[in-house]
Amino acid sequence: MTTVIHDEMFSPEVSADPYSYFGRLREEDPIHWNQKYEVWVVTGYDDIVYIMRHPELFSSAFWKNDPRGAFPPIREEDMNHYRFVANFFSKWVIQNDPPEHTRIRKAVHSYFTPNAVEKWRPMVKEVVKRLLDELQGKRHMDVMTDFATPLPVMVISRFLGIPEQDRETVRKLARSLSLIGRTEEDRMEALAQGIGELAEHMSKEIKRRENNPTDDLLSIMVEAAKNGVYSREEVVANATFVLFAGHETTINLICNGTLAFIRHPDQWETLRNDPSLAYKATEECLRYEAPVKRFQRLTIQDMEMRGKTLHKMDRVFAVPPSANRDPRKFPDPDRFDITRHPNPHIAFGGGVHHCLGVSLARMEGQEAFLALSQGFSRLYLETDLLEYHPSFSVRSLKSLPVRWD
Repeated sequence: MTTVIHDEMFSPEVSADPYSYFGRLREEDPIHWNQKYEVWVVTGYDDIVYIMRHPELFSSAFWKNDPRGAFPPIREEDMNHYRFVANFFSKWVIQNDPPEHTRIRKAVHSYFTPNAVEKWRPMVKEVVKRLLDELQGKRHMDVMTDFATPLPVMVISRFLGIPEQDRETVRKLARSLSLIGRTEEDRMEALAQGIGELAEHMSKEIKRRENNPTDDLLSIMVEAAKNGVYSREEVVANATFVLFAGHETTINLICNGTLAFIRHPDQWETLRNDPSLAYKATEECLRYEAPVKRFQRLTIQDMEMRGKTLHKMDRVFAVPPSANRDPRKFPDPDRFDITRHPNPHIAFGGGVHHCLGVSLARMEGQEAFLALSQGFSRLYLETDLLEYHPSFSVRSLKSLPVRWD
């Protein structure tokens, strides 16, 4: 007897293993109406790529335009906090459609091109070496706190020009933004408070650039404001976005990828024996355990998809981790194979909203996995009881304690 697919897509069981739940949806009901959360859940590769490539049909401006308010629902007494949060996030580049999206993105695009980012590789190598040097004489670490978190925080802070003495403070403030992907009804007050404190700190950094510009990313954004491309509110909001997105995704790429290697020691050995596979290995980590769990959109008009009628302003919840394991696109999709080619995963999205920092995240992943594989013959889990944060936005371990011989 076939059981009905339940709509508790944010349950602890789904957080621990999203591939079984969303994989079943992909095979049985790839355009699924989730009655509980009033959202279309899209799980197939081709359907999600179609959504990403048609911003004229699927709007990214859901914080600004969703008529139903907070998703998932919040307490009624937190509506003022929600309005503050929605106003702030609505200025993020990823929360805008063309032409506003194009205007915001174009001003900083040159800083993130592959050639521009490649100049930062020696710095990334230096940070990786510094972190691993601190492990000398030890036989265990928490990959999350000792390596995966400080690496991208240091790198994106240097990108933005944040002084070293302020980096831990900024990281703690930015951590509150992770509440954006939580489902608790009372999350909004803490999220609003965290945004306010981080925005205040970033405003001080921006003020310094207004008086004494340098060659860092914040200075480029300040210059764009002087030229009328950005409002000052947009500078603060998008500087905060770059800080958050610039480390949150990479933290989980490194941590989730390391776990995949630990569970597949043959692939670890393959990378140890052939360091030239670092690029392919990073791409496979992104496919196999995608850091980002969902892209949200609003339908701009009534439309049909696979026999289902989507109405104007319906919510759409696209699930890239499911798409990245679609057997119609990836042979043997549940196998972790760092020699996989081609590997057209969509961990970084696609279309006009393809991740701005993709080259930087890839570089950090490559250097991290390369250094770990060359520095340790093998890593072992210290516990099999691993927990994930209850987030519908990112696949994020709470910790990853490991040891080595």
